Amino acid sequence: MKFETKQTDIAATFLLSLAFVFAALPALAQSITGTLGAPSATITLDGKQLPPAPLPFGGVIKESALESRQWWPPRVVPPKGAPNILLIMTDDQGYGVSGTFGGVIPTPGLDRIAKAGLRYTQFHSTALCSPTRAALITGRNHHSVGSGVIGELSTGFPGYDSVIGVQNATIGNILKNNGYATSWFGKNHNTPTYQYSAAGPFDQWPSGMGFQYFYGFMGGETDQWAPYLFRDHTQVFPWIGRKDYNLTTDMADEAIKHMRDLNAAAPDQPFFVYYVPGGTHSPHQPKAEWREKFKGKFSMGYEKLREVIFANQKKLGVIPADTQLTPWPDSIPKWDSLSLPYKKLFERQAENFAGYAAYTDDEINRVIQSVEDMGKLDNTLIIYIVGDNGTSPEGTLTGAYNQLTAYNGILKAPEALQLLHLEDWGTDKTYPHMSVGWTWAFNTPFKWTKQVASHFGGTRQGLAISWPGHIKDVGGIRNQFHHVIDIVPTLLEATGIKAPQTVNGIAQRPIEGVSMVYSFDQANAKAPSTHTTQYFEMAGNRGIYHDGWIANTTPFAPPWDLATGKLPDVTSGYKWELYNITKDYSQNNDLAATNPAKLKEMQALFLTEAAKYNVLPLDNTAFSRLLTPRPSAVAGKTLFTYTGPNTGIPVGNAPEIMDKDYTITADITVPRGGAEGMIVTFGGRFGGYAMFLQKGKPVFVYNMLDLERFRWEGGIGGVLGDDVFGKALTPGKHTLVFDFKYDGPGPGKGGTGVFTVDGKTLAKKTIAHSIPLLMSIDETLDIGSDTRSGVDDSYKLPFTFTGSINKLTFKLGPSQMTAAQQKTASEAIAKAKD
Repeated sequence: MKFETKQTDIAATFLLSLAFVFAALPALAQSITGTLGAPSATITLDGKQLPPAPLPFGGVIKESALESRQWWPPRVVPPKGAPNILLIMTDDQGYGVSGTFGGVIPTPGLDRIAKAGLRYTQFHSTALCSPTRAALITGRNHHSVGSGVIGELSTGFPGYDSVIGVQNATIGNILKNNGYATSWFGKNHNTPTYQYSAAGPFDQWPSGMGFQYFYGFMGGETDQWAPYLFRDHTQVFPWIGRKDYNLTTDMADEAIKHMRDLNAAAPDQPFFVYYVPGGTHSPHQPKAEWREKFKGKFSMGYEKLREVIFANQKKLGVIPADTQLTPWPDSIPKWDSLSLPYKKLFERQAENFAGYAAYTDDEINRVIQSVEDMGKLDNTLIIYIVGDNGTSPEGTLTGAYNQLTAYNGILKAPEALQLLHLEDWGTDKTYPHMSVGWTWAFNTPFKWTKQVASHFGGTRQGLAISWPGHIKDVGGIRNQFHHVIDIVPTLLEATGIKAPQTVNGIAQRPIEGVSMVYSFDQANAKAPSTHTTQYFEMAGNRGIYHDGWIANTTPFAPPWDLATGKLPDVTSGYKWELYNITKDYSQNNDLAATNPAKLKEMQALFLTEAAKYNVLPLDNTAFSRLLTPRPSAVAGKTLFTYTGPNTGIPVGNAPEIMDKDYTITADITVPRGGAEGMIVTFGGRFGGYAMFLQKGKPVFVYNMLDLERFRWEGGIGGVLGDDVFGKALTPGKHTLVFDFKYDGPGPGKGGTGVFTVDGKTLAKKTIAHSIPLLMSIDETLDIGSDTRSGVDDSYKLPFTFTGSINKLTFKLGPSQMTAAQQKTASEAIAKAKD
């Protein structure tokens, strides 16, 4: 009787607990599957609050487990029928790159999606890398999420600080909290550059943005042969010992493995894979066999290539039949004006770029095939965006074997050095980009390029979407105007998941894009676009679209000049243009002079939208913004102290030695038998510096962007000669000091370096120039070894130091750049390079 009473009490308590649980359910769930409290029970959320408040315990707890009843919280799952999602975006590819949209580069992976689904002919980016990516993963305009420009150029204003903000949850966070397995492969250009280090914070790394697994590189670009690569928060080096390594293949391998692992572990859980390879951002580094596939294919030159692409586009129906080909700009030399050596060089550049684009698509196709091989393709929504902006002009008029030269205002590398790299263009010996002539052709039929938000050459992207069973007009074409901010609302409608009102207790800004799902229906093939108004802005170039009209500014200078000329007043110094794109697809017929009232109306609308979405204040400075101080953990520090080996310190946390005096002091101990190896290095083959012992002898090297290298060492060039410093350092403690006095003020000036050992001058050398703006993008400060590439070829990696580094200090003088000089740094660089 006592036992029966206890069982009755447990049952009553259990029913009472369930009543509390069910009372809490309406605010949390759309539906429950299975028996609530059982391990197999699942719950679908209404999504208003993420993560949801925990349900109260629905079991029974007594003094003894035998008298208690277990109760498991239900597992969160997406709405029934929610598809897997594969979101793909390539890099720096304009509308005329892919064969799917009329280009001459075969893209069978993209073809596959287009044939199984739809192609979109009026889909837009922001004109630049991280702004487009921030808009893509949040569904909000790039300035709304602090990404008005790339993070490397961020400034302390809400629209430009590179901080997405907790009020702007990403699609990763939304889908993860609704039961998706989320992952990110490839480029991450959305973490503030000053937060790359082991100290974090990690709330704007992929993990903090809702992606449970990340395998990719940090920043806007990386060397494909030896990338700045991370698995979640840890830097990894998979290329070591692998001569055939290339990140483009490695990334596909990792994505395929991850999806297979998910399928094995949880076959019914839908996945969201965000797949964003580095191709075809510089450096253009495909495997050799892909480059060779295009040998001789570009001998016609870039103007004729453009005509071929234009004809293909009309034939495919991806531009209207009455589209006009915009004129060739006078600022780009005609093909026939080039010398024969330059023609050969330029051909090689295009072959290399085409190989990279085709190689990238081939690996994407392999990822798509793996989804089919797992039997999941029929329930997978695939979105394939061709480029995060137009094709890049950053290679300048002649192309560059080392793109860092252009980033530092050197707009034409010496011809002899360029031609020296003709045969190894695209290998690990180069960090290359192509001539702007090819860039313009690959943006056919439009004017302008990446960076230029005012024109479709910077913002028009090819797009293909497939979703078996839901898109029945397979192979169809859609011409509605849409923007990258429309992808998140499209995914939410397709999955049946609502945009949350709060995330982690923070009220969310509304999603600013519109869903494109209406366009999947064949009945809506010619329906008006639901995206009626869209502003564009990047570094002062701006435009506004509304109901078939676009008004936009005229770029004050070509973007391949990297804003190295005089800047106009950003608010009043720009000419405006006006186009009716319902009749003028390519922005060719400017109506500003004949319809001034419409232009004035559109200009006023731009200012309204700009105020609404954090676009103000406008700023037309470009790469000189690299000099802007940012709130890193080392902001304002002038003395840095390190002990022992330490590798992988990122750019934003390393001592900044450019445009100032600096002193590097290393207190080391040489063991019995001698020592050699790297003491400290920053950068690598394409720019940087290093202090090391070579066969026991002290050496300091400054690599001026792979244009010239300067060595301070004993013996030849040493002040005291071989008899004192031509020998290896003796066992014991030594102090090595490199002291550099900068010949400022202004950027990129030279100076005099003095290298001393134990207080005695080893070598003294004066150099005429130094690196002004960007010493490295993806190489790190390494102490005790060299993890990536060497500053010269005199040693082999990792060149681990075999002595002890007791103390290493950097002492920095003040920047010799005044505020006025920082503002006009680009002009100063232009003069200095002459």
